[in-house]
Amino acid sequence: MIAIDDGVPTPLGAHFDGRGVNFALFSEHATAVDLCLFEPGERHESRTIRLPCRSDDVWHGYLRGVLPGQLYGYRVHGPWEPARGHRFNPSKLVLDPYAREIRGRIRWHDALYGHRRGLQREDQIDRRDSAVYMPKSVVTAPEVPNLALQPIRRPLSETVIYEAHVKALTMTHPAVPEAERGTYAALAHPAIVEHLWKLGVTALELLPIQAFADDRFLVEKGLLNFWGYSPLGYFAPDPRYLGDGGLGGLKAAIRELNAAGIETILDVVYNHTAEAGHTGPTLSFRGIDNASYYKLDPANPRRDVDCTGCGNTLDIAHPRVMQMVLDSLRHWATAYGIAGFRFDLATSLGRSPSAFSAQAAFFQAVAQDPVLAQVKMIAEPWDLGEDGYRLGGYPRGWSEWNDQFRDAARGFWRGDAGQLAKLTQGLTGSREVFAPSRRSPLASINFAATHDGYTLADVVAYEEKHNAANGEDNRDGHGHNVSRNYGVEGPTDDPAIRAVRARQVRNLLATVMLAQGVPMLLMGDERSRTQAGNNNAYCQDNATSWMDWSTDPDPDLGTFVSNLTRLRRERPALRRRAFFDGAPVAPGGSLRDVHWLSPCGAEMDSEAWADESRRAFGMQIGNDLDRGRILILINADQGPCDFRLAAVVGGPWHPVFDSTAATGAVPPDAPGYASSAVVPLRGRAILVLAEGEAEPAQPSGRFVAA
Repeated sequence: MIAIDDGVPTPLGAHFDGRGVNFALFSEHATAVDLCLFEPGERHESRTIRLPCRSDDVWHGYLRGVLPGQLYGYRVHGPWEPARGHRFNPSKLVLDPYAREIRGRIRWHDALYGHRRGLQREDQIDRRDSAVYMPKSVVTAPEVPNLALQPIRRPLSETVIYEAHVKALTMTHPAVPEAERGTYAALAHPAIVEHLWKLGVTALELLPIQAFADDRFLVEKGLLNFWGYSPLGYFAPDPRYLGDGGLGGLKAAIRELNAAGIETILDVVYNHTAEAGHTGPTLSFRGIDNASYYKLDPANPRRDVDCTGCGNTLDIAHPRVMQMVLDSLRHWATAYGIAGFRFDLATSLGRSPSAFSAQAAFFQAVAQDPVLAQVKMIAEPWDLGEDGYRLGGYPRGWSEWNDQFRDAARGFWRGDAGQLAKLTQGLTGSREVFAPSRRSPLASINFAATHDGYTLADVVAYEEKHNAANGEDNRDGHGHNVSRNYGVEGPTDDPAIRAVRARQVRNLLATVMLAQGVPMLLMGDERSRTQAGNNNAYCQDNATSWMDWSTDPDPDLGTFVSNLTRLRRERPALRRRAFFDGAPVAPGGSLRDVHWLSPCGAEMDSEAWADESRRAFGMQIGNDLDRGRILILINADQGPCDFRLAAVVGGPWHPVFDSTAATGAVPPDAPGYASSAVVPLRGRAILVLAEGEAEPAQPSGRFVAA
């Protein structure tokens, strides 16, 4: 028998102190917990040790002589009573929820399920051992503080987000060594960092990298869960991207991004797990304490409450589950230098117990946490539960993905009627949405495309989803795409259609960058990346999802984006921290912080706002009377428009950005305009003018954190 000391109940997980390892696991309803130690390459555990102590529902023990690198798992004893929500089955090896590293991947087999599959009811327990099919938890060395991994803490007003996938971004880049492609280390390659820096990106938002599972139904079809929204462990980076660099490769990448002034934001999934619904596998949480970790139907605890569409919902209202989430977030912020988090289906985190509340305990805990209160918190403000759409409903300190901005921008540029008011609401930071919660325009994360849906190139090339490769007969993915193909579905050699598509992509990008709030770009939109009309490429680990670095059908588009981000940096009027209120900028003056203009030279009145067919307008903004004021002229009609400037907004004006130019750049000798001049505005165009005489062009410098 192996001697094990009592150890201590905190911290949870496996922690090495130089002499041995303290193991601690929470389970409120367990009757005993066995620690299982594995040798590399062995199918079954070499040693099984009963944890000797239980303190406040934490089972713990200290084992001398165990070193970092040790593989382990747990077998948890307790009642098998599905009708009461208890699914303990010690035949099933389970992962430590606090494991800092996970080795191996799931090998799908019926033995991974706590119940006998195929029966009408799932009450009959399955006694087959699952260890051989399971990945293993790994004891890691203590974390050493690293000043180079401290987040940059860039203000939201200076932030430009780039949403990307570790593998998709790096898999085909010719400059990245082949052995590193698709790994965390590849993110640190100078070619990748330089690409992001040239675009003007200040934050790289990574799709989920917390350890996740490939769903069985996908594996059986020869597919994988590429996006990663099927979490298996919340403290460990997914092993498939480790490469030769290991955990250090991820830290090195974040360090190099920091050095270039680029923060790292993680997309995290604390709303559900890979164990799916009540008929799903037993991999970790279900076998440790199903009734504590998951929301169960009060009327039938056999079943999970599913607010996520994935079969289960984590019960964040449970103190120990909330502790796990907070500990996990803190771990990523301190051990890896993560600067922010984007929360998938975030409404689930605010359900206490079932209805959403901005005062939910989770939000309050984040607000008072000395570490988490300093990082960026971004919500996907909906889930699939009752009253789940909560855009604008999150507390102060949180930003939200603004899908209303996306739909208004797409709808306006494709020519939908009645979109003007919606678009102008988005351009001004969506005051009607976010002001009631006493937040600023920076609560709005503005985008025209994200991973979930069409790429921007596909928004202007497809009107129907083309998801057959996903193996679901094109039933998956949503039908609400607000897209237009401009005459041909998919690729075309017609130069006129290609020109319109290129113009509309530029107009959508400019709309995102010129709006108040925080702009977000989708990986590859600067290179016309297409998914061939697949609007749900979550299972496509192939060229459908990967960035194609070999060809660039619109080589000027990257420079166009760079010029947009530079314009945003140089014009504080585009980065306001407070909403416009229409008030005069000087006592008794006629100049206000925002003016809405009609092409006739007058300010827009109620009749103009009520015109649902209106496609052209002007937006003049600024904070004061200095030269920082700008004028944005927009024409979504196919034909040109003569736009007479309104004398009330002053002048003279000189153009600084033009969406009809391939790179957006305006020639140095471009004519300026007097205060009441007529500006010839092309069809499908955005023209940005700045007040005062034209200034000499300044060389672009490296943009790093102050």
